[in-house]
Order: sequence, then structure tokens, then C-alpha cells
Amino acid sequence: MSETTARRRARTGGGAARRAQRSAVSFETAQYITRNIPNFEVLTEEALEIIETNAETILEEIGVNFVNNPGALQRWRDAGADVQGERVHIPRGLARELCKTAPSSFTQHARNPERNVEIGGKSLVLAPVYGPPFVHDAKGGRRYATMEDFRNFVKLGYMSKWLHHSGGTVCEPTDVAVNKRHLDMLHAHMTLSDKPFMGSVTEPSRARDSVEMCEILFGKDFVRDHTVMTSLVNINSPMTFDDVMMGALEVYAENNQACIVSPFIVGGAMAPVSVAGTLTQVLAEVLAGVAYSQLVRKGAPVIMGAFVTSIDMNSGAPTFGTPEASQITYGAGQLARRLNLPYRSSGSFCGSKLPDAQAAYETANSLNMGLLSGVNFMLHACGWLEGGLVASYEKFVMDADQLGALHKFAAGIPMDTDAQAMDAIREVGPGGHYLGCAHTQSHFKSAFWRSDLFDYKPFETWAEEGSRDTMALASARVERLLADYQQPAMDPARAEALAGYVADKKASMPDALG
Repeated sequence: MSETTARRRARTGGGAARRAQRSAVSFETAQYITRNIPNFEVLTEEALEIIETNAETILEEIGVNFVNNPGALQRWRDAGADVQGERVHIPRGLARELCKTAPSSFTQHARNPERNVEIGGKSLVLAPVYGPPFVHDAKGGRRYATMEDFRNFVKLGYMSKWLHHSGGTVCEPTDVAVNKRHLDMLHAHMTLSDKPFMGSVTEPSRARDSVEMCEILFGKDFVRDHTVMTSLVNINSPMTFDDVMMGALEVYAENNQACIVSPFIVGGAMAPVSVAGTLTQVLAEVLAGVAYSQLVRKGAPVIMGAFVTSIDMNSGAPTFGTPEASQITYGAGQLARRLNLPYRSSGSFCGSKLPDAQAAYETANSLNMGLLSGVNFMLHACGWLEGGLVASYEKFVMDADQLGALHKFAAGIPMDTDAQAMDAIREVGPGGHYLGCAHTQSHFKSAFWRSDLFDYKPFETWAEEGSRDTMALASARVERLLADYQQPAMDPARAEALAGYVADKKASMPDALG
């Protein structure tokens, strides 16, 4: 058997997996977005050079902390940094040089190869909300999330045409022990969807569990040579890299799996109130984090992240969809492109408690900002509510529907002969209409993007059907999608092996709160 054949069989599980795949019901998923529009840039060349110079000054003169991680400190010493206690002072130019070995783009493989995504370049990959401890729906209101909620969101993500990625901690299932829930969450992503997914980062051993589960799902050889996970590694801004997040990064980098190195910025609290100052700190933190990933393994895939929001100086609450956050997101995109790194930012951000007008305005601002800023991986693309504390069922499907508009806008404006429509203009002539002309008849089904959720009916029809608002329409759509859900097929041997791994791991340790 050739090496290629052996790998293919390891990937698919052989004939049983292929037969299962042929018999599976497949739901349409749009390919990841490829932009045919320019990025919006807010910083001049002079401004970019000032920010880059100041970021290098931070790394060299002020330094960054790598706490409780002697191995990381030794790596930095060996690379030529000045380590004083847990403070690492990185000589000017060293971090930038180390970052050069990180790939400018990479493929994240899904168990269904048709759903592989390219992260970097002109691509935009959309993934759902990440991390909320609460969920909200129209019937049950706001409550702590459960594993059932988590599985429901994975199903909704799988059924959503415009989502390319299953995400990670779509909500935090509080009815499962902290030290065990990552196993159930990964198992849900792997079995209830066949889209790409994220690994666990809450403890280095959980990152190792994630790698081992992927080795069961994809085969050890395949995982060794391909990226099958993208995981979120937050920096404790300002300029602190803790042992938990860095420990997870080390596991993933060593195993050729991707990490999003992302400062967690609330302007005015964890970064300066000025846009230029925040961008400088973001760049310094990213340079240090990405460089460290390359010290762990040269060529490890990594994404430059920037989670940015401002703060309400009266209440202390984070604010979303603001002009300053947009400016930082646009500017960070320019800095990422100058580093030749994939870029993660933006999402369906809002501070509202309900999927209302505030949520819609703030989310629309944030989503469009992400598209125009050149984001390659958009976490939180749907479902975000209440400043990220809540995963909302209704807002999940509202946002997922609107992501279709991003696909359409990003496609740009075709200028081929058919798109110029000169034949249609000649056929109709002055004073006519285009409804019956040949060009319209050929293109009316696909000419305009159309929401699958919003109500376009006349008032009388809308009133007769119960005068439903968007929240009611979204609630009905959630019920319909979950009722129509069919689990993607999986090779029975792999399904059994995954279930066995989860059961054995959970049985091997008592429940713990951390």
C-alpha cells in the first residue's frame, strides 16, 4: 500500500467511512469568503512606522512578562533576549525576525474535506460566538448554559449556510465539571458537525487531550502533517503571558496546530485610551506572542488576533460598535498585513441584553468593520449578546443570516459582458421595464441577496400571520433548524473510539471546579 493510500485511508476510515459519507444528508455550506474588494486603511505609512517603532521600544525597554513558565524564559534567553526575573526584554528587531517563519496562510482541514478552510490572504472564515457562560432564548430567557445548549448551538452552526467553522466554546456548559467539559465539547464538534473546529486552551493537558482526540478522528499521521485545529490564546493585557495560555500554545505549536495570539483589549482599562497607543500595545503583544510560537516550533501556524473594545467611563461596562474600536480594528489589519500574518478580529459584537435595535446597530457596525479591515478569521461572527456574556439562540440565527450579505458584498462587482447588461438595456429601451426581459429572466433567482429570515410580505399578510417581529421569526427558525437537523455520518469505528476516549478520560479523574 502506498503512503498516499495509507494516509487517505487513515483520514477517512476506509470503506465504511466512505459508505457512511455517501449516505449522509449534507446541508449546503458556502465556501469561505474570498474578497474581491479592497481593504479599508486608516493609517498612513508614517503612522504605521511610528507605531512599529514604538512597539519595538516597548519590547526592548519595558518588556513583557512570562509568568510561572521557566521553560519560556529559557527559550527567550537562548534566543538572545534579556530576561530579568519573569520580565523578558526583547532586543529591537528580534521578535519581528522570529515572526517571519510563521506562514502567511494555511489550510485548516475538516473531517469533511469539502469544508476545509483557507486562513490568510484574501480569505474570510466565519466562526460563531465563543465563551459565554449564559444562554438566552425567547422562551426560557437568560440562564446558565448547559451541555444540551452547547450541542444545540453546534447543530445550528452545522445547519447555517454562511458559517464556515463550528467554533470552540460556543457557550460554557456549566452542568459539566470544569476539568471534563472540554471532552464533551470537542466530542460534540467532532460528531454533530463536519466543519472545522477549535481546541481547548483552559489548561495545557486539555490541549493535549484535544490533539489526541484529533488523532483518533483524523489519524496520527494526518494530524502530524496537517492543521486540523485553530485555538484561541488570549494575552493578559497589558503585556502579560500566563502559563496556562502559553502552555496550551506550546502544545499546539509543537503539534503543528494553529493558535490565535490575541491581546484582550478593553481600551481605557487594559490599554491606553488613545487609538495610537492601543495599536502600539497590541502590536508589541502580538510580536512577542507570535515570536514565542516560533521559538516553540519554527513554522507553526499562527494568527494575529486583536479583540478590542472601549469602555464606558461612567459605568465601566465595555462598549461595542464604536468608532474607536473600528479605527483600531482597521489599523491592526494594516499591521497584520505588514507582518504577513493571517488576521483575527471583529464579530457580531453588541452590549445589548436582547436582540433589539441596539444589538442590530452595533452588530452591523462590527461585522462590516471586520469585512473591510481584512479579517481572515472572524470569531464571534454570530450569537454574541450582552458583551459576550450570553449566547443567544435568536441572535445566532439572525447574525448567521446576515453573514450572507457579507459574502455578497465581498464578491465585488462583476464586469463581464453579461453583467454589463447592454443587451437588456437595448431590449427594454426608453420607458419600458425589465421584469420580463431575457436578462432578468435568466438572472432573477440569483441577482440579489435575499434574507432567509426577514419578512418582506405586505402589511396585510404580515398582520394575518400574527404580526411577528424579527425575534419571533428567529425563534421559529431555531425550532425549524433543530427539527431538521441530521447528524453527519461518521465511520463507526472512529465514533466508538472517540466515545471510548471521552468516557475513559472522564472516569480517570474526579470532578473539579478548575
